[in-house]
Amino acid sequence: QVQLVESGGGLVQAGGFLRLSCAASPSTFRFNAIRWYRQAPGKQREWVATITDTGSTNYVDSVKGRFTISRDDAKNTVYLQINSLKSEDTAVYYCNALQGGFTYWGQGTQVTVSS
Repeated sequence: QVQLVESGGGLVQAGGFLRLSCAASPSTFRFNAIRWYRQAPGKQREWVATITDTGSTNYVDSVKGRFTISRDDAKNTVYLQINSLKSEDTAVYYCNALQGGFTYWGQGTQVTVSS
């Protein structure tokens, strides 16, 4: 019963920062890759970042230099550090885990950027 729980979203002024978390359970769960997606109202869900089990990372061009994906294996958690927030970053952020040919989604966490 794999479960992903996102947290860390909130209301932040433009230029601010947030760190989103994606905690995976059970604690024995290990992913092949975890991806962050986001979905703004009225828009398609957009891929944002990926981290693999080997530690390689990739980002959508629009967030390069501002977003950092990382993982803490001891806590079975993946993070998305978001710096220099822009209004266009406003969205529900979801994590997605790939493991053994299966995919899992969290419930999402809301990021709202105000000006």
